[in-house]
Amino acid sequence: MPIRISVPKETTPGERRVALVPDVVKKLIPSGWEVLVEPGAGEAAGFPDADYVAAGARIEADPAKLWGSAAVILKIAIPSVEETARLPAGAIVVALMNASRNLDQVRALQARSVTAFALELIPRITRAQSMDVLSSQATVGGYKAMLIGADQVPKFLPMLTTAAGTIRPAKVLILGAGVAGLMAIATARRLGAVVEAYDVRRAAGEQVRSLGAKFLELAINAEGQGGYARELTPEEKVQEKVMVAKAVADADVIVTTAAIPGRRAPILVTREMVEGMRPGAVLVDLAAESGGNCELTRPGETVSVHGVTLVGPLNLPSQLAYHASQMFAKNLQSFLSLLITPEGALVTDAADEILAQSLLVSGGQVRHAPTRQLLEGGA
Repeated sequence: MPIRISVPKETTPGERRVALVPDVVKKLIPSGWEVLVEPGAGEAAGFPDADYVAAGARIEADPAKLWGSAAVILKIAIPSVEETARLPAGAIVVALMNASRNLDQVRALQARSVTAFALELIPRITRAQSMDVLSSQATVGGYKAMLIGADQVPKFLPMLTTAAGTIRPAKVLILGAGVAGLMAIATARRLGAVVEAYDVRRAAGEQVRSLGAKFLELAINAEGQGGYARELTPEEKVQEKVMVAKAVADADVIVTTAAIPGRRAPILVTREMVEGMRPGAVLVDLAAESGGNCELTRPGETVSVHGVTLVGPLNLPSQLAYHASQMFAKNLQSFLSLLITPEGALVTDAADEILAQSLLVSGGQVRHAPTRQLLEGGA
């Protein structure tokens, strides 16, 4: 018997992505999966119901059947408390859980005795690269952030030689050279800007330079686990602040992308730095959802401070929902291959390293230790 997957329509305000796209549905069905899709689930991303039907999925309008009969539920975001109440005990839920910001939903999943896998907890190992949702969505976010910066700044980005004279290229500064930052660099270079970038990880320098940007360097190596940066010491922060302040003052467009998993985003651009920026300059803070890399960022808002435009976008991948959904769905396709045995049945344990590390809730217990500690601390 095929194993049933359900794909509900996302209910988070502003979320336009969908967890599965028709091309991936077409590949899943021969592998032993049956796919149910809520009407209109992919419409906002550019995938009409007819395309799902043509791919072999079934459109299911009855919420009781969509949720209650599923063995696996695939979502972009963690189910709401109301959605979780529809889940059958023992069902598997796969989504971006962001547990530290959604503790009520985690409690609901725990009480429902379902198995929940958090895609953001997938380990960054070679075997899991095809499942790395954070990287795929960060690629989308970095691209869109640079386009927002280019749109907001009152300048051309490339150098132009015209009858009215030569226009110098804009200066772009990227703070944080992870996946999103590298995509922002590549996009800025394609648009013709002069680009500088900074990251506390020395290893990022080679990647930055390979894209044609200048890498700002300190005698610091803050490489942390899983490819993320560790937190700097107080002395290192002073050195960093001096160098970054000079680069910030010279930039026309700044994109900040620095993040520390499970913690508030580090402050890289202070109030004083913003006051020293050029009139008309733009800062796009990709870390706005986790507090922002700029001290004056207002998450979800665009504000003007001392003639500088500060943009604090939320959920940028949703703004490019078509390709963001395609990438997300392909990540899920790889992850689903771990949930099915060679005999075509669902796995009964999470012995696999990737499943074990991404397991958030199972058997009425919160398996992810940091989330469990948060829940116990708030009890």
